[in-house]
Parts: sequence; C-alpha cells; structure tokens
Amino acid sequence: MTEEVQRWLKENALPLKGLHPEASDPGYGDLEPLRKVLRDVRVLGMGEATHGTAEFFRLKHLLLRFLVEEMGFTALAMEASASAAQAVDDYVLHGTGDAVDAVAGLGFWTWRTREMLDVVEWMRDHNRTVPQDRAVRFVGIDPQRCGPSLAALAAVLRTLAPERADITGGLLGALAEARTGSLVAQRPQLLAEARDLERFFQEERPRLASHIGDTAVDQALRHARLIVAAADVASRPPRGDGEETGALAARDRHMAQAVVSLEEGTAGKVAVWAHNGHVCTDRYARDIPAMGHHLRDHYGERYYALGLLFGEGAFRARPGNSATRPPRKHTISAAGPRSVEAQLASVTSEDHLIDLRAGRTEPAVAEWLESQQFMRSFGAGVPRVTYRFSMTQTVLMREYDGLAYVARSTPSVLLS
Repeated sequence: MTEEVQRWLKENALPLKGLHPEASDPGYGDLEPLRKVLRDVRVLGMGEATHGTAEFFRLKHLLLRFLVEEMGFTALAMEASASAAQAVDDYVLHGTGDAVDAVAGLGFWTWRTREMLDVVEWMRDHNRTVPQDRAVRFVGIDPQRCGPSLAALAAVLRTLAPERADITGGLLGALAEARTGSLVAQRPQLLAEARDLERFFQEERPRLASHIGDTAVDQALRHARLIVAAADVASRPPRGDGEETGALAARDRHMAQAVVSLEEGTAGKVAVWAHNGHVCTDRYARDIPAMGHHLRDHYGERYYALGLLFGEGAFRARPGNSATRPPRKHTISAAGPRSVEAQLASVTSEDHLIDLRAGRTEPAVAEWLESQQFMRSFGAGVPRVTYRFSMTQTVLMREYDGLAYVARSTPSVLLS
C-alpha cells in the first residue's frame, strides 16, 4: 500500500462511534455522510466477517436505524429461514407473539443473540410510532429450515384435504432440519413431492379460497414455494456435479431472488443482513456466485456491498465446523501486515468506514483496489486451531463497494 493510498484512506475514513456499550454517543450521527453515498441505492448488502461478533450486530443496528429513519428503507432481509422469519415479522409489525421465542426460532444459532433481540425490539418500537406504509419489515431469505412452512400447510390440509395432510412426516418432513446438500440421493422424489404440493395449491385455488379466503391461499402458496426451494437446495451436491449447479450456488441464487421479490413488492428500500461471502459482488469459496453477484447483475450500481472486517479479539462460532457442538468463544490476534485488515488499521486504529467507490477515480487507489489481497472470513463454524491463520483471497474492486472496520471484536451474547 503506497503513501498515496494511505493518505486517501486516512482522508476518507468515516469514524464509527457507539458500537460499544460504554460509548458516550450511541446515536448514528457519524453515519450522516452516507446519505450522499447511498442516495441512489435500492439494496444495501451489510456483510460480516464472522457471524459471532457483537460489534457487527451493533454496527448493523445503527445502520438500520439510519437507513429506516433517514433513507427510506422499509425492510430488513436476513440470512435466516424464510419460513421461521414470519414470526419475527408478525412481532415487529403487529406485536404478535413473543420476541425472544421468535428470534430463537429463526433456524440458526447465529441469530439467537441478545444483540439480534435488541434489533428486533427496536424495529417493534419504531413501528409503533409510524404510519403503516413506513413500518419496517423483517423478512427471511434463506430457503433452508422450512419447518414452519410445513406445519402451516399441514394445518390447512388437515381441514381441506386430509388425505394430503401428512407432510411433516416422510421425505418432505426431513426438510425441517435438512442441511445444504444433505438429501442428494432423494432428489427426484423430494422435488416431485414438493412440486406436487405447490401444484395442488395452484390448481385448487378457487375451491380453497372459498373456504379460507384469497389472502390465506396466497400465504399457503408462498409456503409451498418455499418448500420447493428448500427441496432444491437440500438435494443438490454442495459444489455441483458436472453441468449441474451445486447447492451452495443454488442457495445464493434463491436468496438473491427473494431480495429482488421483496424490493419489488415494497415502496421502500431493502437492507440485507448476511455474511461477507454472500453480500460480495463476485464469488466466494473460490467459485460460488454470491447472492451479491446476482444483485449486482440485477441492480447495477443501485446495489451496494458493504463488507465488515475486524482487527483482533474474539468471536463466537461452532468448533471444528461441527453442526452439533455448541458455539463457543474463539480468540484471535491481529492479522498479518499484508492483510486488508492490517492495512486499514495502519491508517487509523479506530473503528471506521470507507466508501471504496470514491477511490475508483484515483489511479493509485484504483490500482490498490484491483490487486489481489487477503482478508479473514469465518462462518458459523471454524476449524480447530488453524482458524487463526485462515485467510481468503479478495480483489476489493470486484467484491465490495465499501468496508467497515471494527478494531476489536467481542463474542455475541447467546440468548439463554
């Protein structure tokens, strides 16, 4: 990184305050310069280098407040079960149910945190004070973990088509907890049963509507389509097989389609909450087209990918990439001097945000953005010990429009 790049980064670093409990100013006043940066953006992708960093939750909470109150955003799209997120949406819009239960049911341990509960409670408080057309929604975009959709359709079928009601058992029932690529051998039968269920609700719509109404049938069709998407993702090989798209790529495509559908169905703009690997505008894990890649194709510059990075500290994740072991605290020191994180820290050790788009017209900065670099990237689980040395390649120009840097990471706080 040249002196010109260092100077540009220092001059354009937007200080971030209020991310720590002891902060004297927990407001979002520091984000005011983003008003111009995000003026024409329809969808903002808010990433994270780990799913278990408390400061990432707090930063996105502050961003969401600013976006909703100042920038016309009316939906939060989460990398969470599309089926289970309906309970959270009902709570933030209408106060239905219990917030803790709704957050705990989102399908992934990563969101069962005190920090996420704070976000949801703020959304409910906000919606109490604004007209209905300015209320902010909470929408899941991940087709996985579709148990609530199966249960909802089973309840409808028990009354209107009891011969079809046993969908929570058998092959479709496995989708309630199925992991990506875990039902490959059952793909033909699984997809056939899922599509037959969707076809039933489409063909029987007039009869069903006469009993339960058009709105209820629309909701049932939505659940049926989520089950088809869940079946598609669960029954593909993770990385594909020959010409067939893999489960990981299919999942990101489904999530992007859900975001587009949400944005087209709302008068406001959409904030997306997901991992850096999903919001980036290129590929992750070497060759998987990211959700953000599809969103960039659809929206062009009206999609903005913001990556979140951290310097050192600790974060929460499952040990050994295990799907069953409980998440725990993992400590880590500062990344090596050639990492993106270290370069940002060398400019200023404080929490800050950089709009990378503003540097594309500066030759030295553009050259830095186009060079191959390395950054940290951890998912819901991390390998033992070696996670401390793990880095992923990046070309910032291809993947991100902006970066936020948090100097010190502390673990998210799980709900008991």
